[in-house]
Amino acid sequence: MLRSAGKHSFSKSTVIFSLLSLLGIALTIDFLWASSSSSSSSAYLSIASNLAREKSHIVVVPKATNDTDTGETLEDLLSKDRGPERILSATFADLPAPELKWEQMPTAPVPRLDGSAVQIDNLLYVFSGYRSLDYVHSHVDIYNFTDNAWSGRFDTPKEMANSHLGMACDGRYVYIISGQHGPQCRTPPVALSFVLDTKTRKWENFPPLPAPRYAPATQIWKGRLHVMGGSKENRHTPGTEHWSIAVKNGKPLEKEWRQEIPVPRGGPHRACVAVDDRLFVIGGQEGDFQPKPGSPIFKCSRRHEVVYGDVYMLDGEMRWKVLPPMPKPNSHIESSWILWNNSIVIMGGTTEKHPLTKRMMLVGEVFQFHLDTLQWSVIGRLPYRVKTTLAGFWDGYIYFTSGQRDRRPDNPQPKKVVGEMWRTKLS
Repeated sequence: MLRSAGKHSFSKSTVIFSLLSLLGIALTIDFLWASSSSSSSSAYLSIASNLAREKSHIVVVPKATNDTDTGETLEDLLSKDRGPERILSATFADLPAPELKWEQMPTAPVPRLDGSAVQIDNLLYVFSGYRSLDYVHSHVDIYNFTDNAWSGRFDTPKEMANSHLGMACDGRYVYIISGQHGPQCRTPPVALSFVLDTKTRKWENFPPLPAPRYAPATQIWKGRLHVMGGSKENRHTPGTEHWSIAVKNGKPLEKEWRQEIPVPRGGPHRACVAVDDRLFVIGGQEGDFQPKPGSPIFKCSRRHEVVYGDVYMLDGEMRWKVLPPMPKPNSHIESSWILWNNSIVIMGGTTEKHPLTKRMMLVGEVFQFHLDTLQWSVIGRLPYRVKTTLAGFWDGYIYFTSGQRDRRPDNPQPKKVVGEMWRTKLS
């Protein structure tokens, strides 16, 4: 009996000791998990805080470690709502900006992404672009600022590129240089170039570039048509080459393009603005989507891209100068600018990808570059974030139309291609 009772007492003590040990282990794991979670949250808050403090500089984010096909196409990225996957707030890159009072105007006849535009007097000529990844436009729409109405349409040459155009205007003639012909991510770009007489609406052939390019920076400056940067024939590799040719009344005055000093940094989707004796090249990116290997329709496939806010100025002595960068990296702004009040105003674009999810993020700010001080400011916010806006200015109002807008106010990823037209009064 005593021996049996002692054995029973020993077994009971063993069970109690085991239970207490398990409880202690559980409490220890819980404490360590909570500490780790708190540290992770602090790290994420620190990242967001640092980005907010650095809002006036180029945002530096982690880059992908390889440049291989991710298996995701551009169409996948644009059709999926990836909101639940976001780790940081999707609005962390939005900069403080005054609210502007926007008024919606008549919508364009078609939605348009990666189109181009030039303004001549009270008319905004809007060229080509994507309606969707599988459909591109081959015509020009015209918006009349005086009547605030879309008032005309005519076709482009069948051989002319449909997107990623280099474009410049002298007040009557529009020069269209190289670009992508067809939908998706077709390669290589076309070398053919054209000139449009906007008074007669007649097209003429123009000497092709020495090498074709996607979305090169293009502008008329000091009697010469300058074309530089863009993406090379594989649609991804940035080009730094710079060519020019003398032009007058829609005609080349030389038989061949002249090689000029290369732009300091290559790539497509930049604003290029001529003001007096200065030529500015603003923003852009290195790298772009490429066709999926073996795809018969050149289906877009994602590659590594770097968006930057660099600003370069070419002076009368043909020397490049580095100027203060944009308040944030910005690309897809080639037709998104106007000249106003001795400044360059740029609307929308696309900035660096989310630092953790690597998703594309659109821009909703309106930036002003003051030509007297060569400094930047943020003067407002658009009705929504949007890239490849087509901008104009008339009677004190700044206008923009078309592009690809964000998914929601809290999700800056691109979604719907639009044709909406908006305006706001600048003061």
